[in-house]
Amino acid sequence: MPIPPTMDELLDDLLSKIKDGTYPPGSQLPSGRALAAEYDVSQSTISRAVATLRERGVLVGRPGRGVFVAESTRR
Repeated sequence: MPIPPTMDELLDDLLSKIKDGTYPPGSQLPSGRALAAEYDVSQSTISRAVATLRERGVLVGRPGRGVFVAESTRR
C-alpha cells in the first residue's frame, strides 16, 4: 500500500506539474475531490495545499468556477 505524500511532497508535485505544463497558466485544476483521490489524501489536505499555493500567487480562485493556475506566477 503506497504511503500518502507529505504536504511538502504534495506542494512539490503540484508545482512540478505546473512547471512541466501538465497544468499550464490559465488552466483549471481538477476538483478537490479528484486531487484527493489522485494523491490518496483528505480533501482538507488538498484545501491546505491549494491555499498555500494561492498565498504564493501560483493559483487563483474564481468564485463559482474553481481554482486556476495564475497567468504569471511568483514562484
